[in-house]
Amino acid sequence: MMEAKSTLLDGMVIFAHVVQSSSFTDAAEITGHSTSYISKEVSKLESRLAVRLLHRTTRSLSLTPEGELYFEMAKQIIEDAENIENTIIGKQGEPQGLLRISCPISYGLSRLSPILSDFTARYPKIQLDIDLNDRKVDLIADRFDIVIRATTQLEDSTLVSRRITQSEALVLASPGYLAKHGTPQHPYQLDRHKIISYNNIKHPNIWQFNDHNGELIQVHLDTHVLTNNSALEIDLAVADQGILRVPRFTLKDELTTGKLVELFADWPKPAIGVYMVYPSRKHMSLKVRSFIDFVMEALGD
Repeated sequence: MMEAKSTLLDGMVIFAHVVQSSSFTDAAEITGHSTSYISKEVSKLESRLAVRLLHRTTRSLSLTPEGELYFEMAKQIIEDAENIENTIIGKQGEPQGLLRISCPISYGLSRLSPILSDFTARYPKIQLDIDLNDRKVDLIADRFDIVIRATTQLEDSTLVSRRITQSEALVLASPGYLAKHGTPQHPYQLDRHKIISYNNIKHPNIWQFNDHNGELIQVHLDTHVLTNNSALEIDLAVADQGILRVPRFTLKDELTTGKLVELFADWPKPAIGVYMVYPSRKHMSLKVRSFIDFVMEALGD
C-alpha cells in the first residue's frame, strides 16, 4: 500500500469553504478561524502544489483552471469523508450537504417546484441551491451538481445524462391573431407571419418540421420577437403578438381555455427530451444519487 504524505489533505477543507463562500472572510466565519489564518492555509496549499488555485483581487475571487480541477476533486473527497464518518457514527450515510441544481425556468416552476417540499421532507439534511435560468450553464465551471436540460438532442460530452421525460413542441397562436392575420395551413406559410421565437437555441429563426413522409422541412422565419423565456413567449402570443413554438410542459391552461390554439395539429411533433446531466456515475455522492432517484420516481416516464 502506498504511504500517503501527512500533509496530503492539509488546506483542502479550508480551500473548499473559500470557494463555496467566494470569500476569505465568510470562510473564516464558517470555520471559526481568523481571515489571516484562512489566507495563510490557502497560500500554503498553493505552495505545496506549486500552482496558483485562486485569482485574488480586492473585490473578488475566482478559480484558475488548476483551481477548478482541484476543487471538483476535493469536493468529492470531502463528501466521501463525511459519508464515511456518518456511517461510522451510526447515521448510515444519510444524504446531506449543499446540492446545487440548474433548471430551465418553465420546467422548474411547472414540474420541479411541486415536488420539492416532499424532497426536503425526505432528506432534511440536504440544502438546496436551485438556479432557475434559461441560459445554458457550464456544469463544471459554474459548479453545479446537476443540470436539467430540455432539448431535442443533447450535445456529445463527457457528462452523464438521464432522461426524465419527453414532451412535444407545439406551434400555437391566439384566435385574435389568426382572425387578423389568417391561419397558416402549411409550415412554409409561416414566413408570412409574425414569429415569437426562443433565442437560447442555435438557429432561432429556423424551425424544422418532418412532413408525413418523414422528409425534413426547414422554414426560415421573420422573427418578430426573440426572448430567452418561454413564459414571456406565451404571454405575448396570448396578447395576439404572433405565432410561437414551445414544449407542452411550458403551458398552463392556455390550450384548454382557448387562449391559444394549435397549428398543424396533424403534423408529426418534434420530441423534446428533459434530462438530468451530471459529471459522472463514479463516486457519485449520496445527495446527488438521492435527488436523481427522487426525480425519476416523481416525474419519470
